Amino acid sequence: MARPVKMRCVTQLPSTGFFRPVGPAANVLQKVCLSVEEIESIRLKDFEGLEQEGCAQRMRISRPTFHRILGSARKKLADALINGKAIQVKGGNFGLPQSRFRCNNDGHEWNVPFETLANGFPLSCPMCSSADIQSMSSFAFGRRCGRRFRGGRV
Repeated sequence: MARPVKMRCVTQLPSTGFFRPVGPAANVLQKVCLSVEEIESIRLKDFEGLEQEGCAQRMRISRPTFHRILGSARKKLADALINGKAIQVKGGNFGLPQSRFRCNNDGHEWNVPFETLANGFPLSCPMCSSADIQSMSSFAFGRRCGRRFRGGRV
């Protein structure tokens, strides 16, 4: 049985989710799908210029895992650039450093740190213990590429 994928901490969400080459219509282009954590690995290593160890610490994963994520992202980007494919950013297995939740029972709002989310979702309101809670961000958690985000109700 495969080991479950560990959640990755992403501090900055991409501002755009789709890029395409000029010319061909978007509906005829082949697409390359990059996960949010792959974009984060490129941002940390190539844009911010951090060393891999620092990048891995920021994402709260091991250095070899960071290296695999970065390698996968770079390979997909090269494929898109060389072969004229569109790049779609979606999915992944990530969490934000802090996520905000609201209780649908009493309206109480609170922040939940990444470490708590990585170990399991908050199942009840800290004030009234209601299980009817909702994430305030559609990007509070992500899932693997091709599936929809886990936002909304928990």
